[in-house]
Amino acid sequence: MTVGLAAVLAFCLALILLNLASVGIALWRTWPRRRPYPTPAPAPGVSIVRPLCGLDNFIEETLSSSFTLDYPNYEVIFCVARANDPVVGVARRLIAQNPRIPAKLIIGDEKVSANPKLNNCVRGWDAAAHGLIALADHNVLMPKDYIQRMLAPFKPDVGLVCSMPLGSHPQNPWAELECAFLNTFEARWQYAAAAAAGGFAQGKNMMWRKEVMERGGGVRALAAEIAEDAASTKLVHAQGLKVALVDSPFEQPLGRRSLRDVWMRQARWARMRRKTFPLFYAPEIFAGAAVPAFAAAYAAHLADFGVAAAALLVAALWHVPELVLAKIAGWHGSWRMPFMLALRDLMLPVMYLDAWFVDDFTWRGTQMSVREERSGAS
Repeated sequence: MTVGLAAVLAFCLALILLNLASVGIALWRTWPRRRPYPTPAPAPGVSIVRPLCGLDNFIEETLSSSFTLDYPNYEVIFCVARANDPVVGVARRLIAQNPRIPAKLIIGDEKVSANPKLNNCVRGWDAAAHGLIALADHNVLMPKDYIQRMLAPFKPDVGLVCSMPLGSHPQNPWAELECAFLNTFEARWQYAAAAAAGGFAQGKNMMWRKEVMERGGGVRALAAEIAEDAASTKLVHAQGLKVALVDSPFEQPLGRRSLRDVWMRQARWARMRRKTFPLFYAPEIFAGAAVPAFAAAYAAHLADFGVAAAALLVAALWHVPELVLAKIAGWHGSWRMPFMLALRDLMLPVMYLDAWFVDDFTWRGTQMSVREERSGAS
């Protein structure tokens, strides 16, 4: 065996073992619980701020889940930028149908950045009555123990608890492709990053101790970065505190997606990760199966072995543990998922290069750029 062949095989093996380690961490964090999360006594008050914009798939289900939480002391604050947004009628009807839950709708945003979502949250944050505030996107489907699961990771050294989105209810193959990105790729690697580097915020669900945010300059300070979750991570770490993740992510029902939808969303997130944490983004090229499969193919070529067989073997060693993780965790699975995992990993190197060279993107009709110092979206 030549030195070059040995080096390529060692590189390939190291990436496979790293991938298996990330699967193991995710399995440990998402292993199904036998008992529901308990409600602390006394139960601290929680304000749930949900920025709204437009009528997404499953909007009735996701917003109505705000009112079915098994928790004794919380309020719901819906925020929408424009009075003519069609989601206003949905929010008002749900508030009227659930009078036992303190809830309000705030119309009109405050322009603190180029980020429409952050602008939409500011007045809701200011109106929150409690010392624990959850910023939750409108497309999050909240389980009944949502608050308990967000409260569970809080320790004295934790300033912020987050949950990444978990893709569910896909209604076409491209939505299943998004599940392949969100679930066994992004959620898994975020758990691994938290174990290795202390945790990074994800803007889909963020529960704050209000005093932590205020010490860092308040909610308007999140305009300091292109993404409010990146700004949140830095604000918390600057105080010597950690960002913690829930043990099992909350669902985002997807419905139907187009390939363009999936590409634009994932490319946007990649560009923002590159902008806000470039040193952590740099090794992402090794997070998918494409690089180790190529390395295995090259090693097979050097050894005069079957190139295609070597690449397929590495892909199987990479993707079968992902499928096992999804099965055990109860995440979406179907006969299409092995093909979606392969397609995802073929897209990842292109997306990786795109993130280094492309700065502009469109988010909900707003033209934005990672070149701007005070903007964001997630």
